[in-house]
Amino acid sequence: MLFATALARRGGELGLQYFRRLETLTIESKGHQDLVSEADRNVETFIRRELAAQYPEDGVIGEEHAALAGGSGYIWVIDPIDGTANFLRGIPAWTVVIACVKEGVTVVGVIHEPSTGETFYGRRGGGAFLNERPIMASPTTSLTQGSVGTGFSNRREARAVAKLIDLLFQEGGVFFRNASGALMLAYVASGRLLAYVEEHMNAWDCLAGMLLVEEAGGVVIPPDPKTVLEEGTLVIAGG
Repeated sequence: MLFATALARRGGELGLQYFRRLETLTIESKGHQDLVSEADRNVETFIRRELAAQYPEDGVIGEEHAALAGGSGYIWVIDPIDGTANFLRGIPAWTVVIACVKEGVTVVGVIHEPSTGETFYGRRGGGAFLNERPIMASPTTSLTQGSVGTGFSNRREARAVAKLIDLLFQEGGVFFRNASGALMLAYVASGRLLAYVEEHMNAWDCLAGMLLVEEAGGVVIPPDPKTVLEEGTLVIAGG
Protein backbone atom coordinates (compact mmCIF):
# COMPACT_ATOMS: atom_id res chain seq x y z
CA MET A 1 0.00 0.00 0.00
CA LEU A 2 2.87 2.39 0.71
CA PHE A 3 4.12 1.94 -2.85
CA ALA A 4 0.69 2.64 -4.35
CA THR A 5 0.17 5.69 -2.16
CA ALA A 6 3.55 7.15 -3.05
CA LEU A 7 2.98 6.41 -6.73
CA ALA A 8 -0.39 8.17 -6.76
CA ARG A 9 1.20 11.22 -5.17
CA ARG A 10 4.01 11.23 -7.72
CA GLY A 11 1.48 10.88 -10.51
CA GLY A 12 -0.37 13.81 -9.00
CA GLU A 13 2.77 15.93 -9.06
CA LEU A 14 3.13 15.24 -12.77
CA GLY A 15 -0.54 16.03 -13.32
CA LEU A 16 -0.14 19.34 -11.52
CA GLN A 17 2.61 20.35 -13.92
CA TYR A 18 0.14 20.03 -16.79
CA PHE A 19 -2.67 21.64 -14.76
CA ARG A 20 -0.57 24.77 -14.33
CA ARG A 21 -0.17 25.20 -18.10
CA LEU A 22 -3.53 24.14 -19.47
CA GLU A 23 -3.29 26.57 -22.37
CA THR A 24 -0.53 24.42 -23.91
CA LEU A 25 -2.46 21.14 -23.89
CA THR A 26 -3.93 19.49 -26.95
CA ILE A 27 -7.45 18.36 -26.10
CA GLU A 28 -9.35 15.63 -27.92
CA SER A 29 -12.90 14.34 -27.62
CA LYS A 30 -13.56 10.63 -27.09
CA GLY A 31 -17.32 11.19 -27.17
CA HIS A 32 -20.07 13.36 -25.71
CA GLN A 33 -18.70 15.13 -22.61
CA ASP A 34 -15.68 12.79 -22.70
CA LEU A 35 -12.39 14.65 -23.13
CA VAL A 36 -8.75 13.59 -23.02
CA SER A 37 -5.38 15.32 -23.31
CA GLU A 38 -1.72 14.37 -23.24
CA ALA A 39 -1.86 14.97 -19.49
CA ASP A 40 -4.11 11.92 -19.02
CA ARG A 41 -2.01 9.77 -21.32
CA ASN A 42 1.37 10.82 -19.95
CA VAL A 43 0.40 10.44 -16.30
CA GLU A 44 -0.89 6.94 -17.05
CA THR A 45 2.29 6.11 -18.95
CA PHE A 46 4.35 7.23 -15.94
CA ILE A 47 2.31 5.10 -13.53
CA ARG A 48 2.51 2.07 -15.83
CA ARG A 49 6.28 2.44 -16.10
CA GLU A 50 6.71 2.53 -12.33
CA LEU A 51 4.41 -0.46 -11.86
CA ALA A 52 6.34 -2.45 -14.47
CA ALA A 53 9.61 -1.72 -12.70
CA GLN A 54 8.29 -2.73 -9.27
CA TYR A 55 5.86 -5.52 -10.21
CA PRO A 56 6.81 -6.79 -13.69
CA GLU A 57 4.53 -9.84 -13.50
CA ASP A 58 1.37 -7.90 -12.64
CA GLY A 59 -1.32 -6.95 -15.12
CA VAL A 60 -2.48 -3.38 -15.72
CA ILE A 61 -5.79 -1.90 -16.83
CA GLY A 62 -6.04 1.85 -17.38
CA GLU A 63 -8.45 4.30 -18.91
CA GLU A 64 -6.17 5.68 -21.61
CA HIS A 65 -4.04 2.76 -22.83
CA ALA A 66 -4.53 -0.89 -23.74
CA ALA A 67 -4.75 -3.50 -21.00
CA LEU A 68 -1.56 -5.39 -20.17
CA ALA A 69 -1.83 -9.04 -19.19
CA GLY A 70 0.22 -10.38 -16.30
CA GLY A 71 1.05 -13.72 -14.76
CA SER A 72 0.98 -13.01 -11.02
CA GLY A 73 -2.78 -12.88 -10.57
CA TYR A 74 -2.64 -9.23 -9.49
CA ILE A 75 -4.05 -6.50 -11.72
CA TRP A 76 -3.51 -2.78 -11.21
CA VAL A 77 -6.46 -0.62 -12.26
CA ILE A 78 -5.64 3.04 -12.81
CA ASP A 79 -7.30 6.29 -13.78
CA PRO A 80 -4.56 8.87 -14.28
CA ILE A 81 -6.94 11.82 -14.03
CA ASP A 82 -10.46 11.18 -12.78
CA GLY A 83 -12.37 14.38 -13.39
CA THR A 84 -10.75 15.27 -16.70
CA ALA A 85 -13.54 17.75 -17.52
CA ASN A 86 -12.70 19.62 -14.31
CA PHE A 87 -8.98 19.38 -14.97
CA LEU A 88 -9.19 20.80 -18.48
CA ARG A 89 -11.40 23.70 -17.36
CA GLY A 90 -9.09 24.69 -14.53
CA ILE A 91 -11.35 23.36 -11.76
CA PRO A 92 -9.16 21.80 -9.04
CA ALA A 93 -11.37 18.78 -8.35
CA TRP A 94 -9.59 15.85 -9.99
CA THR A 95 -7.79 12.80 -8.70
CA VAL A 96 -5.23 10.13 -9.46
CA VAL A 97 -6.77 6.72 -8.77
CA ILE A 98 -4.97 3.41 -8.27
CA ALA A 99 -6.49 0.08 -7.26
CA CYS A 100 -5.01 -3.40 -7.07
CA VAL A 101 -7.24 -6.40 -7.73
CA LYS A 102 -6.68 -10.09 -6.95
CA GLU A 103 -9.10 -12.61 -8.48
CA GLY A 104 -11.72 -9.92 -9.01
CA VAL A 105 -11.49 -8.56 -5.46
CA THR A 106 -9.97 -5.15 -4.76
CA VAL A 107 -7.20 -5.42 -2.17
CA VAL A 108 -5.67 -1.92 -2.30
CA GLY A 109 -7.19 1.45 -3.17
CA VAL A 110 -5.72 4.95 -3.39
CA ILE A 111 -7.41 8.21 -4.38
CA HIS A 112 -5.12 11.24 -4.39
CA GLU A 113 -6.35 14.80 -4.92
CA PRO A 114 -3.27 16.83 -5.89
CA SER A 115 -4.89 20.25 -5.54
CA THR A 116 -5.59 19.75 -1.83
CA GLY A 117 -2.84 17.28 -1.00
CA GLU A 118 -5.40 14.83 0.37
CA THR A 119 -4.67 11.14 -0.13
CA PHE A 120 -7.37 8.60 0.72
CA TYR A 121 -6.10 5.03 0.88
CA GLY A 122 -6.71 1.62 2.35
CA ARG A 123 -6.18 -2.10 1.99
CA ARG A 124 -8.66 -4.91 2.49
CA GLY A 125 -8.82 -5.77 6.16
CA GLY A 126 -6.56 -2.88 7.11
CA GLY A 127 -8.91 0.09 7.39
CA ALA A 128 -9.15 3.34 5.44
CA PHE A 129 -7.14 6.50 5.96
CA LEU A 130 -6.80 10.13 4.91
CA ASN A 131 -3.22 11.39 5.17
CA GLU A 132 -2.35 8.85 7.90
CA ARG A 133 -5.57 9.48 9.88
CA PRO A 134 -8.26 6.76 10.11
CA ILE A 135 -11.55 7.67 8.46
CA MET A 136 -15.11 6.44 8.97
CA ALA A 137 -18.21 6.59 6.84
CA SER A 138 -21.12 8.59 8.21
CA PRO A 139 -23.41 6.72 10.64
CA THR A 140 -26.30 9.06 9.77
CA THR A 141 -29.42 7.26 8.57
CA SER A 142 -31.50 10.32 7.61
CA LEU A 143 -31.18 11.86 4.16
CA THR A 144 -32.00 15.23 5.74
CA GLN A 145 -28.68 15.24 7.61
CA GLY A 146 -26.29 15.46 4.68
CA SER A 147 -25.73 15.22 0.94
CA VAL A 148 -25.78 12.30 -1.48
CA GLY A 149 -23.29 12.25 -4.33
CA THR A 150 -24.60 11.45 -7.79
CA GLY A 151 -22.96 10.83 -11.13
CA PHE A 152 -23.95 10.10 -14.69
CA SER A 153 -22.40 9.52 -18.08
CA ASN A 154 -23.38 9.04 -21.69
CA ARG A 155 -23.40 5.29 -21.09
CA ARG A 156 -26.82 5.52 -19.43
CA GLU A 157 -29.97 7.57 -19.96
CA ALA A 158 -30.16 10.85 -18.08
CA ARG A 159 -33.80 10.23 -17.15
CA ALA A 160 -32.77 7.72 -14.48
CA VAL A 161 -30.55 10.33 -12.80
CA ALA A 162 -33.33 12.92 -12.94
CA LYS A 163 -35.70 10.45 -11.28
CA LEU A 164 -33.15 9.68 -8.56
CA ILE A 165 -32.65 13.37 -7.79
CA ASP A 166 -36.41 13.94 -7.71
CA LEU A 167 -36.86 11.09 -5.22
CA LEU A 168 -33.99 12.44 -3.14
CA PHE A 169 -35.65 15.87 -2.95
CA GLN A 170 -38.95 14.27 -1.96
CA GLU A 171 -37.20 12.69 1.02
CA GLY A 172 -35.67 16.00 2.10
CA GLY A 173 -32.23 15.19 0.77
CA VAL A 174 -29.68 17.20 -1.19
CA PHE A 175 -27.54 15.99 -4.08
CA PHE A 176 -23.87 16.76 -4.65
CA ARG A 177 -21.83 16.40 -7.82
CA ASN A 178 -18.26 17.47 -8.55
CA ALA A 179 -17.63 15.44 -11.75
CA SER A 180 -15.12 13.10 -10.09
CA GLY A 181 -16.82 9.89 -9.05
CA ALA A 182 -13.70 8.58 -7.34
CA LEU A 183 -13.42 11.71 -5.21
CA MET A 184 -17.07 11.52 -4.21
CA LEU A 185 -16.60 7.90 -3.14
CA ALA A 186 -13.64 9.05 -1.05
CA TYR A 187 -15.95 11.64 0.50
CA VAL A 188 -18.39 8.87 1.42
CA ALA A 189 -15.57 6.91 3.05
CA SER A 190 -14.55 9.96 5.07
CA GLY A 191 -18.08 10.86 6.15
CA ARG A 192 -18.33 14.03 4.07
CA LEU A 193 -21.13 12.56 1.95
CA LEU A 194 -23.85 10.22 3.17
CA ALA A 195 -23.76 8.09 0.05
CA TYR A 196 -22.93 7.93 -3.64
CA VAL A 197 -25.05 6.53 -6.47
CA GLU A 198 -24.20 6.09 -10.15
CA GLU A 199 -25.91 3.76 -12.58
CA HIS A 200 -22.65 2.77 -14.25
CA MET A 201 -18.97 3.36 -13.51
CA ASN A 202 -15.89 1.89 -15.11
CA ALA A 203 -13.58 -0.17 -12.93
CA TRP A 204 -10.82 2.46 -12.90
CA ASP A 205 -13.27 5.05 -11.57
CA CYS A 206 -14.89 3.07 -8.77
CA LEU A 207 -12.93 0.09 -7.41
CA ALA A 208 -10.54 2.07 -5.21
CA GLY A 209 -13.35 4.16 -3.75
CA MET A 210 -15.65 1.21 -3.13
CA LEU A 211 -12.90 -0.51 -1.14
CA LEU A 212 -12.35 2.65 0.91
CA VAL A 213 -16.05 2.87 1.76
CA GLU A 214 -16.04 -0.75 2.93
CA GLU A 215 -12.89 -0.31 4.99
CA ALA A 216 -14.34 2.86 6.53
CA GLY A 217 -17.30 0.87 7.84
CA GLY A 218 -19.69 1.66 5.03
CA VAL A 219 -21.66 -0.58 2.72
CA VAL A 220 -21.45 -1.08 -1.05
CA ILE A 221 -23.30 -3.25 -3.52
CA PRO A 222 -20.50 -5.62 -4.50
CA PRO A 223 -19.57 -5.71 -8.19
CA ASP A 224 -19.46 -8.96 -10.13
CA PRO A 225 -15.80 -10.05 -9.90
CA LYS A 226 -16.11 -11.86 -13.23
CA THR A 227 -17.19 -8.84 -15.25
CA VAL A 228 -16.33 -5.63 -13.40
CA LEU A 229 -12.90 -5.10 -14.97
CA GLU A 230 -14.24 -5.28 -18.51
CA GLU A 231 -17.79 -4.01 -18.11
CA GLY A 232 -17.86 -1.76 -15.05
CA THR A 233 -20.67 -1.82 -12.51
CA LEU A 234 -23.59 -0.15 -10.80
CA VAL A 235 -22.34 1.80 -7.78
CA ILE A 236 -24.37 2.34 -4.62
CA ALA A 237 -22.25 3.10 -1.57
CA GLY A 238 -23.06 4.61 1.81
CA GLY A 239 -22.44 4.69 5.52
